[in-house]
This record gives sequence, C-alpha cells and structure tokens, in this order.
Amino acid sequence: MNLDPSVVLPEALIERIHSRAPGYDERNEFFREDFDELAASGYLKAFVPEAAGGLGASLADVVRLQRRLAAAAPATALGVNMHLVWTGVARVFQTRGDTALDFVLDEAAAGEVFSFGISEAGNDSVLFDSVTAAVPDADGGYRFTGTKVFTSLAPVWTRMGTFGKDTTGPEPALVYGFIRRDAPGWRHLDDWDTLGMRASQSCTTILEGVHAPADRIVRRLPVGPNPDLLVFGIFAVFETLLAAVYTGIAERALALGVEAAHRRTSLKNGGRPYAKDPDIRWQLADASMAVDGVLPQLERVADDVDALVDRGTAWFPALSGLKHRATETARRVVNTAVRVGGGGGYFRSHELQRLYRDVLAGLYHPSDPESAHATVANALLGPLED
Repeated sequence: MNLDPSVVLPEALIERIHSRAPGYDERNEFFREDFDELAASGYLKAFVPEAAGGLGASLADVVRLQRRLAAAAPATALGVNMHLVWTGVARVFQTRGDTALDFVLDEAAAGEVFSFGISEAGNDSVLFDSVTAAVPDADGGYRFTGTKVFTSLAPVWTRMGTFGKDTTGPEPALVYGFIRRDAPGWRHLDDWDTLGMRASQSCTTILEGVHAPADRIVRRLPVGPNPDLLVFGIFAVFETLLAAVYTGIAERALALGVEAAHRRTSLKNGGRPYAKDPDIRWQLADASMAVDGVLPQLERVADDVDALVDRGTAWFPALSGLKHRATETARRVVNTAVRVGGGGGYFRSHELQRLYRDVLAGLYHPSDPESAHATVANALLGPLED
C-alpha cells in the first residue's frame, strides 16, 4: 500500500482536530471528539486488512499518517499510537505467518480498542522482566496482579494487552495476554495531571487479579532478552510509531518557526522581517536539516519491517537509535522554534508552549536515552561485562 495521508486524514478533519487540542490540554481532558471522529473514519482500522474492512496499511503508511496527525494534535496522536501498536504488532505477526494475534485484527475490525498495558514503574528491563504477578488457572488462563503506568486511551479502551511474571514453575516465565474492559479485577487511577500530552489521559491501571482466558494468552517467554517475534514486533512497531509522532511534532514546530520569522519584524533593522536576519535563517536552516536527517531513517526502518528484512540482532540498536534520534531531534527543533518565535511563545495561548511541554514526554518512553546508548554500545563493542 501507499496511502495518501491527505486522503485518509483530510484537511477539514485535521483542522478540527487541531482546533480542539488547546482546549483538551487546558482542561486536562481526553480527546473524545477526536477519538470519535477518527474511529468513525476508520482510522483505528489502519492495520486491518482491506478484506476485513480496514485500510490495509503498511507500517510505512501509518508512519506518514501519524506524522500528520501529531502535527495537528500531539496528545491525540500519542494516545491513538497505543492502539495502533497492538494492531501493528498483529500485522507483523500475520505477514510472517504467525496467527497468534489474528484475533487482534479481527476484534479491531469489529470496533474494539486496544490499550498498551506494559509499562511498570521501576521496571527498567521493560519487556525482559516484570513486577506484575501472573498466576495460572487450571484452564490455561492467567490472573494478573500489579500496576501499569502510562496506559493510554484509559477512558475508551475495550481490550488491554499486558504481561506479568509467572513464578509458579521451575523457571520464571513472562506471560503476555489480553484482558477485557468488562472483566472484573482492574481499576484506573484518576492521576493523569501532567506537564504535557495531557489529552492522552494515560492513567495508571491497577490490576487486581484480572483474568485473561487461555485463548487470549499469546506467549510464555523466559525472563531476559529474547528474540521471539512478539518482542521484535513490539519493539519494531512501538519505537517506529513513537518516532513518527515526535517527528510530526518537529515538523509542526519548524513550520511555526518559519511563520514567526516572516511575521516578526526588527526595529533595529528598519522593520525588516526576522526572515531576513542571518542568525534566524541559520537557526531555522539547522532545524530543517535535523528533521531531514530523521526522515530517511524513519522511512527506511518502517520499509524494512514491512519488507521482512532480516537485520538479526542489529534490529534492536536500530530501533532504539531511531526512537532516541527522533525524540531528541524534536526537542531540539521545538526549542529552536521557541527561540525564533519570541516572547509570545511563552504565553499559554500560544501553540508553541504546548508543543514545548508535549515534546518532553519523549524523554520517558522506552527506550530512554541511557538504554538506547547501552544497546548501541553493546552492538558496537560487546557487553560491558563478559
């Protein structure tokens, strides 16, 4: 596929989404109208095959779509990202002949909404260990007990993909499964009052023995690094779509910087616009080159995932490096736009102040800067300890 973002996300829809973003942020409110419109348009079915009523999108297609959506409303794009991660992982499975996640695409086609209930406070091993307990039942299912943080789409998800550690056997195992919203044994905390990305409403979720039946348990993996397709799929789609969202923020900030340079004038220089100031021109050119440097890397990674390219163990440093580069570049470009835009950008009514806050969330998503550098260093130099 080669979907046209301006057709899937037409300008009128983008303008409505963009116009609502300041209010959601100000009120610390979920992007309900955006979500309803995106769902009605079929956007949440991007990865669902066309034969099942979806868009049949590739990862590269969704990267372009999420860049466009993030430029209009970063928190909306980030929230939707988490549903797209699970459906994207299901597509990775399907294209590689593994049917274990076909139900995700089937249920997404039927209108179910997936949340990403993986992150845990204090778990810097991310996918390779868990502090959530996964206790088996007699029928092959599991009950999960623990706390998950940054669970986006809290008000609307109907399915949550999660994981925990089963310590009942001779060796601990990491168990991945899916729970339903209408199942007992979980609750949200009303704790999403953050600096940025406020509309995502990524509330903490408390799992209190919530049950995933046997037919929704998709993997039991050993603790520690693992090349299983589920681990690869989550890393590949999560990191790539995060990079897309933050690149969209960078693109919007750059556009605002350019607008400001043309709009602002300099009394010192006879009323000439700042667009004629050599220092301003250099700063915006530097920001533009930084964005241009991310785009080919982002597109190549997405294309390689779609094309089933086997990079072997080189995939993990590539994916960690992409996410790190995209988020750090976005922070740098937003900072430049704020400088170029002048003091008006410091006011709460200005879009740049919201982008300045939103882009900081990129620091906290896996892989964080320390993890990304460690992963790349291990690939280049071998492990720190033999």
